Amino acid sequence: MEHLIRVQNEYDRQVLGWLRGRIADAALLSAARRAASDGKKPYLSTICRMLNIRPPSRRAFADEARHLHRAVGEQYLEKIRQILGQPAAGREKAGHEARPQGSLF
Repeated sequence: MEHLIRVQNEYDRQVLGWLRGRIADAALLSAARRAASDGKKPYLSTICRMLNIRPPSRRAFADEARHLHRAVGEQYLEKIRQILGQPAAGREKAGHEARPQGSLF
């Protein structure tokens, strides 16, 4: 869609993705063509006004990303806890038994 709509920064990319999830691409394409003047790409804000849709604020996108990052981090921590909670398997296999390390001094 960026070939039809003027996307200037990361917030615009987030709004475009949000808008594509909210309305059909065909409706967005139609609005972009109606808003285009003299072959110039319309601003995303113009299309949102034309469709009478108010996009989420930058803060809302940041909060959503923060929650997603926290959830991913919690999943990784849970996996690490599972790995650390498992008994040390494989040390006794193949005739190798756990031996204390000798001191150098």
